[in-house]
Amino acid sequence: MKSSADLRTAVTDIFRQQWSYTDGRVIPAPGDLGLGNVARSFDAATVLYADLDGSTALVDSYRWQFSAKVYKAYLRCAARIISDEGGTITAYDGDRVMAIFLGQIKNTQAVRAAMKIAYAVEQVINPALRVHYTNTNYSVAHSIGIDVSPIHAASIGVRGDNDLVWVGRAANHAAKLAGRHGYPIWITKEVYDVIKDEVKKDSNTGADCWHRSLWTEMDNRIIYGTTYFYQF
Repeated sequence: MKSSADLRTAVTDIFRQQWSYTDGRVIPAPGDLGLGNVARSFDAATVLYADLDGSTALVDSYRWQFSAKVYKAYLRCAARIISDEGGTITAYDGDRVMAIFLGQIKNTQAVRAAMKIAYAVEQVINPALRVHYTNTNYSVAHSIGIDVSPIHAASIGVRGDNDLVWVGRAANHAAKLAGRHGYPIWITKEVYDVIKDEVKKDSNTGADCWHRSLWTEMDNRIIYGTTYFYQF
């Protein structure tokens, strides 16, 4: 086991060393970046967090086998949809998944992925759950947050057991939006302003799919929520 003196040396080195970074065009793997102060920078990346809602009550109230199946069903649907829409999954954290989208239409891709996940919850997961578990009234609920900003990736941990940390507003705010109630999908104004009409307007009526709100906990930042989904 490392002594506290070893840890003091390691922490001192982290704070002493300057950052070296390169511009990124693809999502790095943990092994692509050294454990020193080396980072990969992205001028703009769209971050999506998809979160299974009410998971604490789920594991407290149901057998672990049932809870695990709910986790797997939700995360597998979310992961496949994210991948199909061009996103890269960067982390699983219990009942949630984080993904990053790059490129010219990254915001539309991320929002379309969120709307497809919402469709999967209502039209795939919950109907199958009701068929196989007729004696429960449990229903899967979820929340997704999306934001876009410059972002930086750095490697954390120790040699042989390391991962990436994503530093930037989008990563933090998307995660917080994924825990917000009121609508299953929340996006920031920066995302809303650039998404295509296919995920912004009702295809039948032309009405806006999104409802504007002020995020009072974040200096009244403008955000938008929706209950719409994208059928596929």
